[in-house]
Amino acid sequence: MTDFSNALALSASGMAAQSMRLRHVSENIANADTPGFHRKTTSFEEVIEGGTHTGQVQLGPVELDRRDLTRVYDPGHPLADDSGYYDGSNVDLVVEIADAREAQRSYEANLRMFDQARQMSSALLELLRR
Repeated sequence: MTDFSNALALSASGMAAQSMRLRHVSENIANADTPGFHRKTTSFEEVIEGGTHTGQVQLGPVELDRRDLTRVYDPGHPLADDSGYYDGSNVDLVVEIADAREAQRSYEANLRMFDQARQMSSALLELLRR
C-alpha cells in the first residue's frame, strides 16, 4: 500500500503546487492595469525530507519580473509626470492566459493520476477482501 500512498502524495503535491501557481497567475491578470505592478513569477522545487528526494514538488519563492514597466501616455492621469507618462504594469495578458491554461492542464493530469491510484487501491482492497 506504500506505493499507492506515494502515488497519492505525489499527485496531491502537484495539484497543490499548480493551484498556487494559478493563484499567482490570477493575481497578475487582476493587476494588469495597476500602475507600477510587477508580474509575479514562480518556479517549482522538489521536496526533500531528511536528505531524501521524495519526488513531490512545491512552489518555490515568488519573484517579481524584472522587465521594464510599460510607459503609458495619459496626461490626465494623477500619476502622470510632466511629459504625460506614467509607469503601467509589465503583465502580458497573452502570457498569463497561456500560463493559466498550462497550470490548469497540469492540475487536471495530476487529478487523473490521483484518481487512478485511488481506484487501483480500492480495487486491490476489494480483491483482498475476497
